Amino acid sequence: MLALKAENISKQYRLGQVGTGTLSHDLNRFWHRMRGKEDPYLKIGEANDRTTKGDSDYVWSLRDINFEIEQGDAVGIIGRNGAGKSTLLKLLSKVTKPTTGVIHTNGRIASLLEVGTGFHPEMTGRENVYLNGAILGMTRKEITRKFDEIVAFSGVERYIDTPVKRYSSGMYVRLAFAVAAHLESEILIVDEVLAVGDADFQKKCLGKMNDVAKGEGRTILFVSHNMTAIKELCNTGILLNQGQLSYSGDILETIVEYQKNSEAKAKYIHDGSLETALGNENIKILEFSAQPQSGELIDIESGVLIRLRFFNYKPGINLDATFELRTYEEVAVFHTAALITQNNDSETKEYCIEFILPKNLLNTGNYYFKLIFGEDQKTPLFISSNLIGFEVENVKFGKNMSVLPGIIRPELDFKISKA
Repeated sequence: MLALKAENISKQYRLGQVGTGTLSHDLNRFWHRMRGKEDPYLKIGEANDRTTKGDSDYVWSLRDINFEIEQGDAVGIIGRNGAGKSTLLKLLSKVTKPTTGVIHTNGRIASLLEVGTGFHPEMTGRENVYLNGAILGMTRKEITRKFDEIVAFSGVERYIDTPVKRYSSGMYVRLAFAVAAHLESEILIVDEVLAVGDADFQKKCLGKMNDVAKGEGRTILFVSHNMTAIKELCNTGILLNQGQLSYSGDILETIVEYQKNSEAKAKYIHDGSLETALGNENIKILEFSAQPQSGELIDIESGVLIRLRFFNYKPGINLDATFELRTYEEVAVFHTAALITQNNDSETKEYCIEFILPKNLLNTGNYYFKLIFGEDQKTPLFISSNLIGFEVENVKFGKNMSVLPGIIRPELDFKISKA
């Protein structure tokens, strides 16, 4: 049985405006509808690419999305920032209406899209539990039956009769999630609002969602950038890219496609003439790539194979290539050089360098390489910044699936003995 079905749904926004825009635009829309014609502003607009300025005031946050979700599925919705994930959840939760298309739902929907969704700040935690239950169509008796379980899960029992406007963001999200997960809706929609909670609470939430999906047979839609959590919880996936559905299917296959989307920055391969390759009169780069040493995904346990092919135009020198790995927060991870020739015997020819970043070295995160070709480790011949980068996905550490702090996450060989 279908729980959700989306048919050609799209969502358009006008930049800098509340609502649909100016009065003249609204009148123009009304005039076209009265004459039985299409909204003229649906013919314009650009994809929601945040990295470019664009020429249109209209952007499509989502465009022509179609999918079906079976009852009992746990669906991971993934994609880069700005892909349209949160907009899709708002449409499915009926917080906002699609510009075009239809959404069919079968059952009650409980959603947790941001801290305090559906909470009235002046009301107490207790009152908000009953308010949320009433919104979901539950009777007071049904809510009372679940009330103690909700409060116990949230861990805010001491403050349950305090107005929620006095709650911290962590308390807010604890109670909001507890309400959404425990009240008996057929469909549970959760955005990555769980990032507000601490690691223990995130683990608790994921465990509860696992119970809801696999034990109770309810449908879950879950947005997160934590691929470990997505893999642990979900069986199917939806991949969005700049407002369009890029892939849907098995969750592991969806995650592979997600990483393939970033291959443009994880792999540079020149397939034209040598003269048109990236570089200068000294060096031409033919290939620079990062790929998993094992498996299909770059994660903490896969290791990363780095490959650099280039053509050298400077014979008779001591040639070196320096690799500086940095995070996108501009923190240097390491800086190391490969001495290609050491006896002034470089040749005018193609060279290849390969090395491995071992598994259990880098923590989850986004990284890029700064590449510096030099002579005698002093004179720069060519410098390339951010030609390639890659994302390291998280893996569980024992029973802990949270993202741990730090740039590196080494697997150390501990020697343990009794004193």
